[in-house]
Parts: sequence; structure tokens; C-alpha cells
Amino acid sequence: MVLHPKLSSGRFGWHVEANIEGQTVRTDFEILPWSDLVRSSMAQGIVATYKQLLTTVWIYVANGSLRRLARLRKGAVLAALYPVVMLVMQLALAVALGAGMAAGLWEMVSPWLAPLGVVVVGGVLVLFRRLDSRFFAYYLMHDYAFSAQANGAYPAALEARLAVFKQAVVEGLQRDVDEVLVVGHSSGAYLAVSVLADVLRTVQLVRNGPMLNFLSLGQVVPMVSFLPNAMRLRGDLQYLAGCDQMAWVDVSALGDVCAFALCDPVAVSGVAPVSQYWPVVFSAAFSQTLSPARWRRIRWRILRVHFQYLCAFDCPNDYDYFQITAGPLTLRQRLGSRASSPSCITEAVSKYTAVLP
Repeated sequence: MVLHPKLSSGRFGWHVEANIEGQTVRTDFEILPWSDLVRSSMAQGIVATYKQLLTTVWIYVANGSLRRLARLRKGAVLAALYPVVMLVMQLALAVALGAGMAAGLWEMVSPWLAPLGVVVVGGVLVLFRRLDSRFFAYYLMHDYAFSAQANGAYPAALEARLAVFKQAVVEGLQRDVDEVLVVGHSSGAYLAVSVLADVLRTVQLVRNGPMLNFLSLGQVVPMVSFLPNAMRLRGDLQYLAGCDQMAWVDVSALGDVCAFALCDPVAVSGVAPVSQYWPVVFSAAFSQTLSPARWRRIRWRILRVHFQYLCAFDCPNDYDYFQITAGPLTLRQRLGSRASSPSCITEAVSKYTAVLP
């Protein structure tokens, strides 16, 4: 396998030339980023983050979505609560240290120095903020807040970015390739659903042209689709599930507590069409496809496990990221006829199922 910088200009990506399964393949990878939209909200500061925390928790609790999400995968809900718990613990520690400092100064020095306790609180919170590359509490909190800020409706900035992504997919379909494969990981999975629905509603795929397929990995679709104003997403899920022009394969793993593993995102959202073709849902089975030694090393590093879908496996089964994304077979050829896992959850759990305002 030979890896090159991307041959064409424009979006960030890379070019792969390899011999896979006895065939020579050439693959262009392009990244469609949207994390900058979340990062821009992080510039609001510490106080704004705690305000977002309260607002986001209230949204999920007040409309009953948190309770219904827990019916799917309690581990995923606990993982979603991680940034909330971590930020609350950071605030509690900062207040405790600040109160201790204030009380000590009051007794030993002078009541006029007691306000230094407030400075200590602020200093500790700033320190935790600067160490967030280790905790990811702020980033995850802003990620959830960004998705929930309008009760599941897409904000204007995100709609604009989805339009850019749609154009990128359309441009890919105009190239001389066998397949345009859209890969959506984690929160990116629900965005890919809307992008592909927009593409298929407006573009007629050519019979002998490139195939369009979708691979969702470690999806957290219910975190948004269960919210009351997520009509746009629920409509896109319903449309995509009933569209046989493309294949959609959803891969997760019970060992990944950050994902709604083995949950059909269409069915659990209560919008499965009468004729549902997609997605095919099955497990990457980390405990079987990773060596015992590797699995022991990473199984408690929850974010590392959440990104394992994009990494190599010691003993891959049906799922192998590199064969799927760079191999000679299209996603439909490789996995389109595979049955979903018997343990896949298909019960309609969401309280909100409207697809139109």
C-alpha cells in the first residue's frame, strides 16, 4: 500500500494505491469537517459552558428524551452524561478549594483577603479548561449542546455546512470512479444521513455511473432524532431507509459505550417506512476482532474504543475499515445483502416521531 497526499486541490484528503484482495485499487479520501462549528462555541468561555450544561440537561430531561434513550443503551446515556458529571465535579472541587482558602484567610489573616477564595475558584476552573485535551469534558459538552440547542432542529450554520457537503458528494458522483462512499462516524453519522437524503432527492444516479453508498460507524443518531424539533433528521432517516438507490451499512459494537450499539437508528426513532431497505446493522465485535492483549489495553479508554472503527483489527470479520473504504468491492457488493444482527434493537422508542413541522 502506498499513501500519497491528495492529488487534487480543495478539501483536505489523501490518495491510496494498493493491492487488496488480489486487485489494484486507487482511492481518494476527502474529509468533510464540521468540528469548527463546535469549537467556535467553545470560545464563549467557562461561564457560558456551564450555562449550556444546564440548558442541555434540562432539554433532555424535560421532554423525556433522556429516559427513553436509556431504554436503548444505558451505557451510551451514562457516557453522554460524562461531560456533565466531569464539569460538575470540577466546579465542586474549585468551590471547595476556594471556600477553604476564604475560611483560612478569614481566621488567620484578615476578612479583607477572603475574596481571594473567589480568585481560587476561577483559577482552578481555568486550569481544568486548559487541561481539557485530557478530559474532553468541554468539547463533548459543546458537542451535545450544539446538537440540542434548538431541540433537534439544525441551526443555520449547520444547514449551510450540510449544503457544502452535499455539493462535495455531487461533485464526487461526476468523477470517473466506481463508488462514492460516505462515512459518518459518531455525530457525523446523523449529519451524513441528511446530506445523503438531500443528494438523493435532487440527483438522479446514472445507471452505469458511480455507486453511492453510506457507512455509519458508532452512531449516536438517537441523541438528536429523539428531540421534539428533529423533524428534518427524522424525515431524512425515513427517506434514506426506504431508498434502494444506495446501500447503508451501520456498524457498532457493544464494547463502545459512546455509541447506541446495535440500534437501528431509523426504527428506534419511530420512522421506519413500510418498505425499509436500510440500514444493515451489525457488530464489529471488538472482543473477538481485537487480540486479547489489545482489547485489555484499550477497553477502559472509552474514547479510544469509540474510534476503533477507523483503525486496524487483529482478526477482522465482516467489518474491516480498510477493505471497505479502499478495497475493490463496493459497500453494496461487500455487505449489502448481509442480514442485520439478530440482537439489533428495532423497537420504536422515541416519543417524537413527526417528520413534518
